[in-house]
Amino acid sequence: MAKRVIAVVTAGLATVSMGLSFTSAAGAAPESAAASPAGLKLIKTKTSLLGKHYWYQQTFKGLPVINGYYAKHVTKAGGAQIADGRDAVPANLDVTAKVPSATATKSANAAVSARARARMAGPEKDVTPAPTATEGAAQLAVIGGPNARLVWNVTSRSTQGVTRSLVDAKSGAVVESKVISDHADGRGIVFDPNPIVSERDEKLTDQNDANTDELFPAHKNVILRNLAGNGKLEGTYVNVKKAKGGLAQSANNQFLYYRDDDRFEQVMAYYQVNQTQEYIHNLGFTEVNNESQDFEINTYAGDNSFYDPSKDVITMGEGGVDDGEDAEVIWHEYGHAIQDDVVPGYGESLQAGAIGEGFGDYWAVTMSVPVSRNFDLPCVMDWDATSYTTTEPHCLRRTDTGKTTDDIVGQVHDDGEIWSNALWDIHKSLGRTKADKIILEGTFFYAPDTSFADAARVTVQAARLLYGKAAAAKVTQAFQARKIL
Repeated sequence: MAKRVIAVVTAGLATVSMGLSFTSAAGAAPESAAASPAGLKLIKTKTSLLGKHYWYQQTFKGLPVINGYYAKHVTKAGGAQIADGRDAVPANLDVTAKVPSATATKSANAAVSARARARMAGPEKDVTPAPTATEGAAQLAVIGGPNARLVWNVTSRSTQGVTRSLVDAKSGAVVESKVISDHADGRGIVFDPNPIVSERDEKLTDQNDANTDELFPAHKNVILRNLAGNGKLEGTYVNVKKAKGGLAQSANNQFLYYRDDDRFEQVMAYYQVNQTQEYIHNLGFTEVNNESQDFEINTYAGDNSFYDPSKDVITMGEGGVDDGEDAEVIWHEYGHAIQDDVVPGYGESLQAGAIGEGFGDYWAVTMSVPVSRNFDLPCVMDWDATSYTTTEPHCLRRTDTGKTTDDIVGQVHDDGEIWSNALWDIHKSLGRTKADKIILEGTFFYAPDTSFADAARVTVQAARLLYGKAAAAKVTQAFQARKIL
């Protein structure tokens, strides 16, 4: 039989076909089996003002039938309404899988990746998300109707959100693949990475947060990907949790504010961190702070920003230039969150702390590469620094100071310039992609209290295993130049 709707109407109720399917057993309540056809599993009971609503999952030989549903709506007066969305399934359909679940998962993720590549278009969509199947997500199910078959129902996560793929359990062909999560693109206005760099002008100043004629051209209209679609700056990789003046909200996901509006920095944090995670996924890493990172924006009055590992929250200060206006400040703080995620309890020694600061500075620089047009790349946080420096170029720190371990002073930010210089030399020697893969991979082998030398050795090892002896030799040379090895 074809999918149909059958209505049994009493008490003057009209028939409504809702076209819904539920798979969660939460809220289920017992009901007499005799009251409903065989092959149904009661999965949810809801109570409304007018009565009770019983939802069933259609099954075949104990397996769920995709999109097969049956609902009974019973009024308080005793009237009943049936919504029948079952599909016909041949009685002789074999439910023995020939294709293993692991093979089906691999095929499903390949389809997700292919769709993601096809979706990318334009200068802002330049990454390929890397899907990963969630644990236990491949389950056998049945498709009914004229093309009835046994399938693996595979749930995957990627930067596009959550995807459901149906893979033929006999042939391995992907029958269907579609995003099922609430996910949306929006628009926002940002600095990318900051006015000093984008306008190539060291003489620009903050002007007390004013949207001056000189600063207006630095604003850039961008796509905000991976939004949850709830009207807030919350998504797969970023959650603006708290902000001075209240959270930015938009029913149509249009977050179009200029720098004189405090919500501008909220958009900055969302956009720049989402860009970072998409890049990290493009490098092949799926577990480098792969979460919705909490941010608090302009909630600290001082001229400082920081990552709090006890709460896993990044706080952006508003003293001087609002820190959230400089993407390099955001990227630096996110670097701390990356290391804390990869190495629990990271930073237990002075040199580990210096590595953390140096990595944060390096990460700010490497993220600036695609948008800076090579404008003084080693200069870190040049827009934020205009509030406390008088000479040009305005830099909080640099990644090309030439410092070595002979220059150690026991202060993490100063000593961090030794480490960031080594990483920057690796970047120049091997290129951005190889360098960043090696540096992130090496981080997985850090100890919480690692030393310069130990961290350097595991980074060399990562280079050798990823790219061979020649790459490892160049990484070794970079650390030797800083007298780390």
